[in-house]
Amino acid sequence: MTIRGAIEEGEATLARAGVATARLEGELLLEHVLDVPRLRLILRGSETIGDAALRDFRIITARRATRIPLQHLVGWAPFLGHRIVSTRDALVPRPETEQLALLAIDRLRRVEAPRPRRVLDIGTGTGCITIAIASEVPDAECVAVELSPDAATLARINLGRANLGRRVELVEGDAFEILKTLGRRFDCIVTNPPYIASAEIEGLDPEVRDHDPRLALDGGTDGLDFHRRLAVEARGWLEPGGWLLAEFGDGQAAALSEMFARAGWIEISVEKDLSLRERVLIVRAPPRGNG
Repeated sequence: MTIRGAIEEGEATLARAGVATARLEGELLLEHVLDVPRLRLILRGSETIGDAALRDFRIITARRATRIPLQHLVGWAPFLGHRIVSTRDALVPRPETEQLALLAIDRLRRVEAPRPRRVLDIGTGTGCITIAIASEVPDAECVAVELSPDAATLARINLGRANLGRRVELVEGDAFEILKTLGRRFDCIVTNPPYIASAEIEGLDPEVRDHDPRLALDGGTDGLDFHRRLAVEARGWLEPGGWLLAEFGDGQAAALSEMFARAGWIEISVEKDLSLRERVLIVRAPPRGNG
């Protein structure tokens, strides 16, 4: 069978299983099996695939058809130029969260202080946000907090692969308890917290519902339990004028803006992701002497 024929066969298998990006994922799975860049495969479409490689491609395509995430099958996910090891121990890094990281990098670069800039990543998961920030802001002091021991282990692996294990302080445990005793304030807090309403989880795509950790998804009755605690407590962890950036779900922007305004935050704004959905809340702690 030719490369083109294998891709078309894989596309058909994945399309029948309900995978929305069947053609692209067929190409990516064959890229993984053959260890040949996807665009080169397309250019070499008339070449023949060996029997062993074709067998391996059919096996991995069949597994993807059961709705195991592509990133779990190939073992990694792209995130702002980094290859992030991805397993079911943490959320798969997604393009929406790349936008969150870029916005945090921008705010952190604006900080002027006679010391290294400090950033806190709450619920670091794979560590992808911290890795992106630490890579782009080399003088930043980064602290990443993760409640799940399994996710913390995964983050430690990714930090090591990025040669950031010594630059990033990874702390295991409940952020709200840890930060009471950490004894420092930050210039920027960034978080991709759980924000799916509990009753909506069963209706999610199988890749998310069955393979992402529920701890990282379930935000309570309306999805905003974690954000409520942030609104009340996070100002105490920031330097005056410091930034908090938090990802959120569809339809939550108005409630979040009102929630943080009531809690005394200033400069409240919402940024859209690449699909033009409101996705990132940006708020600021009042300057010294205010609020």
